[in-house]
Amino acid sequence: MDLSVLFLGTAASVPTSQRGTAGFLVRRGGDRLLVDCGEGTQRQLLRSGAGLVDVDEILLTHYHADHFLGLPGMLKTFGLRGREAPLAIYGPPGLRVLIGSLEVVFGRLPYRVELIELERGDWIGHEGYRVDSFATDHGVPSVGYAVIEDVRPGRFDVDEARRLGVPDGPMFGALQRGEAVTLDGGGRIDPGMVLGPSRPGRRVVFSGDTRPCPAMVEAAAGADLLVHEATFLHEEAARARQTGHCTATQAGQIARDAQVTMLALTHLSTRHLVRDIRHEAEREFPNTVVPRDFDVIDLPLPERGGPCLERGGEAEDAAPAEAVDMPVAE
Repeated sequence: MDLSVLFLGTAASVPTSQRGTAGFLVRRGGDRLLVDCGEGTQRQLLRSGAGLVDVDEILLTHYHADHFLGLPGMLKTFGLRGREAPLAIYGPPGLRVLIGSLEVVFGRLPYRVELIELERGDWIGHEGYRVDSFATDHGVPSVGYAVIEDVRPGRFDVDEARRLGVPDGPMFGALQRGEAVTLDGGGRIDPGMVLGPSRPGRRVVFSGDTRPCPAMVEAAAGADLLVHEATFLHEEAARARQTGHCTATQAGQIARDAQVTMLALTHLSTRHLVRDIRHEAEREFPNTVVPRDFDVIDLPLPERGGPCLERGGEAEDAAPAEAVDMPVAE
């Protein structure tokens, strides 16, 4: 089962010529989950080559403008394209008020929009995985999300199954699904006799905007990929705290403490060079990447290797694009 994250917007607060505001597309098999929907997200999807897919769910981390301004246009476009399937939108308390205020913009839609406000510890079930929400610390109602696959059965030992008299065919499949089988002679074969130890599924965690908090480390524990904001450098730690954000150092410390496999930094300020952000986090957690818009991180099954960053975005100049000392309030 394929699993990847497409980075659609990696800038903080305002877009630049090279980075849009927050948006990430999780692709697992045929499922498409959109985490945040910053300004211009539908155009970012088109530019990425993925196309304006009919996403199954939209997961909003909080309601600052740079995380939801792309919603009205996307919802309207889905309607103009004749979408009929319902669309579920999740977020912390306040979602219904937000969408109600936006209805004057996108108008009447030909499909049903389901609004689900998440409380602490709520989760969303799917075939083969779930999405956990967890409270973050941003000064407003805010959540992060963890995409967590189900535990997988252990490896099937074909030779041992045959030795025990299991014939090739449907019984092999039943044992691999964890079901016991009965042989023609009456003997019972339990799955544990032919399956190795169970194997964990993959875990991808999105921080949204947040100060460092224990819930973040807990949710990211053992994750294959942690997508975490890094709005400030260490020298601006006081400002980060004041505005409800993290420094690159703090993001690296969270990844280290949670023992994740890869850290991807996002929500980047125009005030900082990308290399400075990456190097600061790398001092705490070496396996750190800073994706550009349209980059993809593929997550193979653990036994087939670790997460891999595939470049799809344009290389950036040595100086920050459109660098201005803008206040970060979101």
